[in-house]
Amino acid sequence: MRQSETGEGGLMRIGFTFDLRSEYLAAGYGHEETAEFDSETTIDAIEGALSRLGFAVDRIGHARRLAERLVAGERWDLVFNIAEGLKGRSREAQVPALLEAFDVPYVFSDPLTMAAALDKAVAKRLVRDSGVATAPFAVLASPDDAAAVDLPFPLFLKPVAEGTGKGCGPRSRVETRSELEREVGMLLARFAQPVLAETFLPGREFTVGIIGNGREARVVGVMEIHHLEETGDAVYSLETKEHWKGRIRYALADDGEAVAAGASALEAYGALGCRDAARLDFRSDAEGVPQFLEANPLSGLCPGYSDLPILAYLAGLPYEEFIGEVMRAAMGRLGLRFSRSAGSTAA
Repeated sequence: MRQSETGEGGLMRIGFTFDLRSEYLAAGYGHEETAEFDSETTIDAIEGALSRLGFAVDRIGHARRLAERLVAGERWDLVFNIAEGLKGRSREAQVPALLEAFDVPYVFSDPLTMAAALDKAVAKRLVRDSGVATAPFAVLASPDDAAAVDLPFPLFLKPVAEGTGKGCGPRSRVETRSELEREVGMLLARFAQPVLAETFLPGREFTVGIIGNGREARVVGVMEIHHLEETGDAVYSLETKEHWKGRIRYALADDGEAVAAGASALEAYGALGCRDAARLDFRSDAEGVPQFLEANPLSGLCPGYSDLPILAYLAGLPYEEFIGEVMRAAMGRLGLRFSRSAGSTAA
């Protein structure tokens, strides 16, 4: 029987797992390898929103701290998990797997979905097999694999299991086989993982926010990413994402092409088994057909900075209300009744 401690005033006790970027930087890790981790601003914002929604929040931190506390016998009514993990292509699955091993319920997707979504090639295969359009692609494990690539140029290259635009930039688009061989070699050396090469998509770029589970999952909004001409960089890279103001304009889109992206995102969300909330990225081909790029079941949640909270705000969901909707979805999935003033009670 799982045991948990009641929070202050009898409120539901929410554990909070995360990777704090400043902590890893202080330990000697680099800027790029910690790019997916969260700032104190994000942690404070989430904790504040959960507290105002009526939950008692207990900061846990990264996977190793979680393991220590679980082994020591601590439990929570629910864990709000945004921990990315540090190493391996299944790193985002580490915290969910630990929580499942100790029978502790948590927010967001399970280990299988987390691992499958992080590996872009695996995600594209699953989504493609469900009938969602995705650009033709190849996975290159060595520079020699470039000779066997049978896709029309130009191609777009990225590490197969990174997020936050890591490894993407102006040189990601390659026009010739020699460029392909050169860039693949550089990416392999830099990230020590296979490279995804996919047919370059020249059309519009969308990111789609989804909240909910099963038949109740819904598109919160479709946001188009407009690259401002004066930047001269049409790649949504790590540098662009970290310093988006003046480089990017975000706007909700509701025309036919955007609606198609939303419908495809909902299909992909279901095919990958995403839970509670996620963000899915699309780019259109030359005919205006949105193509699946990747899914983010552990999307960034920094207010005013991360794509999903920006999208939700533009769609009429202020940050606290957005976090509340995520909690409502997770608790409904778990058979718990959401109550803003008192956390929750069993349904």
